[in-house]
Amino acid sequence: MKRFFALAIVATMAMPLFAADGAAIYKAKCSACHGADGTKAIPAMGVKPLTAPEAKAKSLDQVVAIITKGQGKMKPVAMSPEDAKAAATFVKSLK
Repeated sequence: MKRFFALAIVATMAMPLFAADGAAIYKAKCSACHGADGTKAIPAMGVKPLTAPEAKAKSLDQVVAIITKGQGKMKPVAMSPEDAKAAATFVKSLK
């Protein structure tokens, strides 16, 4: 039982590290077009705010697919599947 609680505490403490990774990946690979907080729009390039209702309605898997395969004028972003999921998780957390 003590091991379970110790594992639960370690897992809980590690959760912010995953979010930080997603934020760092987003900052490095996505923020130039989408802005630091995901609200940037560049209509001429088809960039819409990631905080818009249509973007928020997308599932995590859909966001990962957009990152890795591209959509519209957005080209695929080269990153590992783990990094794509971390970045997508960060995008889904944007308010």
